[in-house]
Amino acid sequence: MNENEKTRNLKGTWNQAILTFLFPILLVMSVRWALLEPFVIPSGSMIPNLLIHDHILVKKFSFGLHLPFSDKWLMQWSSPQRGDIVVFKYPENPEVYYIKRLIGLPGDSVEVKGGAIAVNGNPFTLIPYENPANESGFHYFTENNGERSYVVRFIAEPGKGDTQVFKVPEGNYFFMGDNRDQSSDSRFWGYVKNDYLVGKAWVIWLSCHSTLPTMTFVCDPAQIRWNRLFQKLP
Repeated sequence: MNENEKTRNLKGTWNQAILTFLFPILLVMSVRWALLEPFVIPSGSMIPNLLIHDHILVKKFSFGLHLPFSDKWLMQWSSPQRGDIVVFKYPENPEVYYIKRLIGLPGDSVEVKGGAIAVNGNPFTLIPYENPANESGFHYFTENNGERSYVVRFIAEPGKGDTQVFKVPEGNYFFMGDNRDQSSDSRFWGYVKNDYLVGKAWVIWLSCHSTLPTMTFVCDPAQIRWNRLFQKLP
């Protein structure tokens, strides 16, 4: 073998090695950018439908594709529907991600009284729901927004107190947590603009009561909530 052939073989080997190293990284980045991204639930604002340490998959392609490393849409082919559980960027700090249920669409008038909701003058119905394990201090209801039903949790009886009225601007959305009296949401920090939508929450793929003491982002195998695995979100 002459020197030119050795050089060509060496280049071929390096090219193949670089491609072998980069391909899995590019594949994972592409999936997370366009298809699915995992998130971990850090708080109880979406109890009872999402618990702390639930690991979920979010469908990034639900509404469209963002430009890489940007909030701007490359293309958007659909909009979220009322009742969707959506991951979005927190308006007051876009580096932080929040997850809530979509209550108000652009142009809607949302009235909230003690956690009870009416949109454009149409109240969401609340039907008492069995309290899980007789959990003290909370009231559970099945809420129906006219299109879908899901379970919500209150500390106080809903429908009491002052009425708050929100007029959702065009190009923005109004979100609330299912854990109505223990959620920081659009009632307190305002609306979420369309560019900050990330994707629709889809399924719980892993869940645990606690994480490892030395690695707080990893579930303790002895504390897995097996009954929650692979549950689709309402």
